[in-house]
Amino acid sequence: MTQAEVTTLVTNAMLLVAETAGPILAAALVVGLVVSIFQSLTQINDYTLTFVPKLLAVALVIALTGQWMLSQIVGFTDSLYTSLPRMLAGG
Repeated sequence: MTQAEVTTLVTNAMLLVAETAGPILAAALVVGLVVSIFQSLTQINDYTLTFVPKLLAVALVIALTGQWMLSQIVGFTDSLYTSLPRMLAGG
């Protein structure tokens, strides 16, 4: 296994993590921003007001994109296991 193969493998793994975590993080960011603007306009300072909408948004995103995320992760893992004998053999 060459250094280029390791670099490619790590790069693909990090891109997969960013690709699958992106929708969840984006939803939490947008909801957090909207709730923060609402709190600053109304001067309501309640901790559950920030937590519950984010939790619901993340749960909704996981429900909508969870199957796609799982298929991406399973596909990467499958390709990794398929190429493992070639990597260990050094060719």
